Amino acid sequence: MKQEKIDNLVEEAINIKPNSYSPYSNFRVGAAIEMNDGELFTGVNIENVSFGATNCAERSAIFTAISQGYQPKTIKAIAVSGDTDEFLPPCSICRQVMVEFCEPKTPVYLTRKDGKVLETSVEGLVPFAFSTMDM
Repeated sequence: MKQEKIDNLVEEAINIKPNSYSPYSNFRVGAAIEMNDGELFTGVNIENVSFGATNCAERSAIFTAISQGYQPKTIKAIAVSGDTDEFLPPCSICRQVMVEFCEPKTPVYLTRKDGKVLETSVEGLVPFAFSTMDM
């Protein structure tokens, strides 16, 4: 991906973060995904007093894209933003969702509050992932 596109995707993840509904943890997370056709979707973490009912930003963005008619394996890139000193990786549930809906080489851009960005991939986050392709 061109640097300008990466910067735009990261900026989308940062800009959506204030929409997080996180009254219990006060831990805001924003995510942005770019589809293969260039369409962008964003998501935030949405908490519930029953933490099991909480949805992460990454899944919010992915599920929105799928609900709009996109098919698995059509995600071009993902950016995740939190207000953290270290790079904020997706939780394991989000990683497994990424395995289902992304190609292994799909780039994932992780941010930290000082503005630095780390590029990894779905495969880098889940090196021994299983999928329906393995069954």
